[in-house]
Amino acid sequence: MTKFMDYMISPHPIRVFNPAVEATRLKIKSISVVGAGHLPGRTLQRASAVFQQWAFVVITGGAGYYQVNRGERQRVEAGSWFCLFPGTEFNYGPDAGGYWDEYYFTVEGERVGEWLRDWLLSPDQVKRVSVDDTLLHKMELMFMLIDSGVPGNLDRAALQLESLLYELVSWEDKTEAGNRGGFVLQVIEDIGRSLYLPLDAVDIAARHHISVSTLRRVIHEYSGYPLNEFIHRLKAAEAKNILLNTEMSVKEISEMLGYKDMFYFSRVFKRITGVSPRDYRSRVGT
Repeated sequence: MTKFMDYMISPHPIRVFNPAVEATRLKIKSISVVGAGHLPGRTLQRASAVFQQWAFVVITGGAGYYQVNRGERQRVEAGSWFCLFPGTEFNYGPDAGGYWDEYYFTVEGERVGEWLRDWLLSPDQVKRVSVDDTLLHKMELMFMLIDSGVPGNLDRAALQLESLLYELVSWEDKTEAGNRGGFVLQVIEDIGRSLYLPLDAVDIAARHHISVSTLRRVIHEYSGYPLNEFIHRLKAAEAKNILLNTEMSVKEISEMLGYKDMFYFSRVFKRITGVSPRDYRSRVGT
């Protein structure tokens, strides 16, 4: 990682990640992350910008605009994300005299064509996403993998970026659903995005304008599990992903997922998966 001041971009320190891994050492050839960064308080505007690779930009604060080939100028606010891609001219950036907080990931590979064909539709449109600690954590975790210098971690970062982008696209689809099934999926998605936060049934219910009893009933009808058990199982699934894709200790993972007692976390994990976290990593990860 390179962390530096560039007052042309922002009055705050910015972080730029450029993977120092030869392409021949990567196992996944169809998609790779070639750059990433975090630009807090960005003030720089771009005019007639042309790019050689695909980039995905998430705005977590501030506001501005995005324009493709001198078309309609689209509004960008906190909770927006958009694409930059080859063969097109872009004007974009924070409002004059304003700022935005930006995360970006640059990729290359034939897999992008598959995304565009099957699920990444209308790449020239600004899209919405819920910005929360879970989203920020996932992007920071990708930064760690990219910055490690380990080829396998760069492969993992590419796969995690693909997963995140699919989640971003799916989130917008779900928010547009107005039927009961769509509502239930919104509740489930909300819980899934909150796995790294203290989960409070009262807060979750309030966000969706339902009672706690209704929340518990909805989750039980959907999953077949009581609310607390459903959350434990989601956290166990997330823990499996972290165990296989990072070198984080069991203690670090348990704390990150909101378990104050590592031994309690290990007991829950073993009850759900049949093996301890350490055994899962050693057996499955080999």
